[in-house]
Amino acid sequence: VTSPWAPMLFFLVLATVVSWALGTDHGFVDSTRTASLIVLVVAFVKVRFVGLYFMELKDAPLPLRALIETYCLVVCCLTIGFYLAG
Repeated sequence: VTSPWAPMLFFLVLATVVSWALGTDHGFVDSTRTASLIVLVVAFVKVRFVGLYFMELKDAPLPLRALIETYCLVVCCLTIGFYLAG
Protein backbone atom coordinates (compact mmCIF):
# COMPACT_ATOMS: atom_id res chain seq x y z
CA VAL A 1 0.00 0.00 0.00
CA THR A 2 1.49 3.29 -1.11
CA SER A 3 0.46 6.52 0.52
CA PRO A 4 -0.18 9.58 -1.67
CA TRP A 5 1.96 11.44 0.88
CA ALA A 6 4.98 9.17 0.36
CA PRO A 7 6.71 11.27 -2.35
CA MET A 8 6.22 14.47 -0.34
CA LEU A 9 7.49 12.87 2.86
CA PHE A 10 10.48 11.47 0.98
CA PHE A 11 11.27 14.93 -0.40
CA LEU A 12 11.01 16.56 3.03
CA VAL A 13 13.25 13.93 4.64
CA LEU A 14 15.77 14.22 1.79
CA ALA A 15 15.76 18.02 2.09
CA THR A 16 16.33 17.71 5.83
CA VAL A 17 19.29 15.37 5.27
CA VAL A 18 20.77 17.76 2.69
CA SER A 19 20.38 20.70 5.09
CA TRP A 20 21.96 18.71 7.91
CA ALA A 21 24.87 17.59 5.75
CA LEU A 22 25.55 21.14 4.57
CA GLY A 23 25.01 22.68 7.99
CA THR A 24 27.42 20.35 9.79
CA ASP A 25 30.30 21.13 7.41
CA HIS A 26 30.73 17.73 5.78
CA GLY A 27 32.70 19.31 2.95
CA PHE A 28 30.06 19.20 0.19
CA VAL A 29 30.74 22.85 -0.61
CA ASP A 30 33.88 24.83 0.11
CA SER A 31 32.24 28.03 1.26
CA THR A 32 30.23 28.19 4.47
CA ARG A 33 28.42 31.18 3.01
CA THR A 34 27.22 29.10 0.04
CA ALA A 35 26.22 26.25 2.35
CA SER A 36 24.24 28.67 4.52
CA LEU A 37 22.42 30.10 1.51
CA ILE A 38 21.52 26.61 0.28
CA VAL A 39 20.24 25.66 3.76
CA LEU A 40 18.08 28.81 3.86
CA VAL A 41 16.57 28.15 0.43
CA VAL A 42 15.90 24.50 1.29
CA ALA A 43 14.23 25.58 4.53
CA PHE A 44 11.88 27.94 2.73
CA VAL A 45 11.08 25.36 0.06
CA LYS A 46 10.15 23.01 2.89
CA VAL A 47 7.95 25.69 4.48
CA ARG A 48 6.20 26.13 1.14
CA PHE A 49 5.59 22.42 0.69
CA VAL A 50 4.30 22.00 4.23
CA GLY A 51 1.90 24.90 3.67
CA LEU A 52 0.70 23.62 0.32
CA TYR A 53 0.37 19.92 1.08
CA PHE A 54 -0.03 19.39 4.81
CA MET A 55 -2.07 22.54 5.42
CA GLU A 56 -3.91 21.76 2.15
CA LEU A 57 -3.41 25.21 0.67
CA LYS A 58 -2.70 23.78 -2.79
CA ASP A 59 -6.45 23.39 -3.28
CA ALA A 60 -7.34 26.63 -1.51
CA PRO A 61 -8.87 29.60 -3.32
CA LEU A 62 -6.35 31.46 -5.45
CA PRO A 63 -6.00 34.53 -3.16
CA LEU A 64 -5.12 32.33 -0.17
CA ARG A 65 -2.68 30.23 -2.14
CA ALA A 66 -1.10 33.36 -3.60
CA LEU A 67 -0.72 34.70 -0.06
CA ILE A 68 1.29 31.67 1.14
CA GLU A 69 3.38 31.64 -2.05
CA THR A 70 4.12 35.36 -1.76
CA TYR A 71 4.86 35.07 1.95
CA CYS A 72 7.40 32.30 1.37
CA LEU A 73 9.09 34.17 -1.46
CA VAL A 74 9.24 37.55 0.29
CA VAL A 75 10.43 36.21 3.64
CA CYS A 76 13.02 33.99 1.93
CA CYS A 77 14.36 36.93 -0.10
CA LEU A 78 14.45 39.19 2.96
CA THR A 79 16.21 36.57 5.07
CA ILE A 80 18.80 35.96 2.37
CA GLY A 81 19.21 39.70 1.85
CA PHE A 82 19.81 40.31 5.56
CA TYR A 83 22.24 37.40 5.69
CA LEU A 84 24.23 38.72 2.73
CA ALA A 85 24.20 42.27 4.05
CA GLY A 86 25.41 41.28 7.51
